[in-house]
Amino acid sequence: MERKCEHCNTEFAITTDELSMYKKVGIELPMICFFCRIKQHLSFWLFGKFRIGKSDLSGDSLITVLSSNNRYPIYTLKEWHSDAWDAMDWGCDYDSSQSFFKQLQSLQEKIPHPHQNGSNNTGCDWCDDVWNSKNCYLSRSMEECEDLYYSYRNLKVRNSIDVAICFDSERCFDCVNCHHSYKLFYSRNSRDCVDSYFLLDCRNCQDCFMCFNLRGKSYCIENIQYTREEYFDKLKEFSLGSYEAVQILKEYFEQMIQKEAIHRENFNFKTLNSFGDNLINTKNCQNCNTISDSEDSYNAIRGLKQKSCIDINGSWHIESSGNCGCCTGGYALKYSSWSSSRFSEYLDLCIECENCFGCVGLKKKKYCILNKQYSKEEYEILKNKIIFDMKERGEYGEFLPYSMSAGPFNFSTSFLYFPETKKEDILKLGGYWEDVNESYIEGVPTSELPDSIDNVDESICTQALICPETGWRFNIAQNELSFYKQNNIPLPRYHFDVRTKNNLKYSTVLKSYLYKCYYCHKDINAYYPPEWGYKKIACENCYQRNLS
Repeated sequence: MERKCEHCNTEFAITTDELSMYKKVGIELPMICFFCRIKQHLSFWLFGKFRIGKSDLSGDSLITVLSSNNRYPIYTLKEWHSDAWDAMDWGCDYDSSQSFFKQLQSLQEKIPHPHQNGSNNTGCDWCDDVWNSKNCYLSRSMEECEDLYYSYRNLKVRNSIDVAICFDSERCFDCVNCHHSYKLFYSRNSRDCVDSYFLLDCRNCQDCFMCFNLRGKSYCIENIQYTREEYFDKLKEFSLGSYEAVQILKEYFEQMIQKEAIHRENFNFKTLNSFGDNLINTKNCQNCNTISDSEDSYNAIRGLKQKSCIDINGSWHIESSGNCGCCTGGYALKYSSWSSSRFSEYLDLCIECENCFGCVGLKKKKYCILNKQYSKEEYEILKNKIIFDMKERGEYGEFLPYSMSAGPFNFSTSFLYFPETKKEDILKLGGYWEDVNESYIEGVPTSELPDSIDNVDESICTQALICPETGWRFNIAQNELSFYKQNNIPLPRYHFDVRTKNNLKYSTVLKSYLYKCYYCHKDINAYYPPEWGYKKIACENCYQRNLS
């Protein structure tokens, strides 16, 4: 079945298998393409700018990534989960003469939002979406981490800075998608590596520098083997404490990666009848990306333990559901965001509800519509009436509109995946955009910082630095400076959010591109945009045969 996307006007197809899953889950066929569905779902997941605010309930100080220009009240996380308020107090009657989405948004704007997500943390006030962690700062989306700075999507990482999508690692810096490593710097897609710099796709390596595709090696520079003494003598030739020297090394490393490194067509592991990238332990998952321990799912990114789902993004532990974003737990859930519920539709911020329709902020409720309680019989009659009216208006089957998203699109997770999105396009769709101007803030331009970390003293921790790209202010914390000094790392020149987004570009590619294997020349689909200039892209068999 061919359709034209109502948002971007591109043609897209709905396959026979997708049709079967839409029918099985019981949701309407999409009117927008796969990429526009992801874009809309993830616009409800904020990657906001940290700021200090106040609770609208108690007036207590809080730190949040929610915008200061909110459409709804903000409570502290503890207050939000307390009995100090009840979302049922804002329950309202359905008005058949008005758009259901307008009524739902009106309700949403009265319901408080928690200032952050997470639990069981110590010393992690300046964080968001953080769980079971300790002493972390200006970081997001992490679990069981400690002493982590300026980082995103990490698990069991300690004493590290500027790392993204790293697991079980310690004392790392400027790394992306690196696992089980120690003292690894400026590296990507590497595992089980120690005391190394500038690695790409290396495994079980120690004391290596500027290398790629290595397995079980030590004392290598540019994939050339040296003795231990030769390696450390040559390592002294690199001025790793100089910012200018490191930028030159980074540029040279990228040129090596483009021309010489072998790039596998995808990073899938233990998959059966599955198509996509970064799939781990999946069965019958089609058109998916960054999905683990899942089966029989379609059109999904960033998920775990999904079963029989379609059009589910940023969601975990969910089954027989469709067209949802950022839901953690659920069964037969449809058209919902940030909810963990069953047999329900059009929910936002609802926890452990069942048979609810069009509700916001409810906890453990049944048979509610617009936060108002009904009997089972009344609920079914009114729900069917609303669905009939929504179909008449062309609303039913659509995900929650952009106008209900939690904040500005350009401060959402969606913008990480779709950075080319223009402000005017989001505004046309009813969404939000925030232009942050901090030109009035005084500080030191980073161009005036000492080139070498050896020439930096503790007075830097008392100064505000100004990012040359955004104009935003950032600071060097005392512990951060100690880390740089101990590991001979020059001071950063850009705001930490800019650094995070630059690193994430390697892990947010959702579109595959048709290539021919560099070795056997068969057609393959790989997740490397042509502008990256990678020369040696290989099918899985050729990749394995040609590793060092």
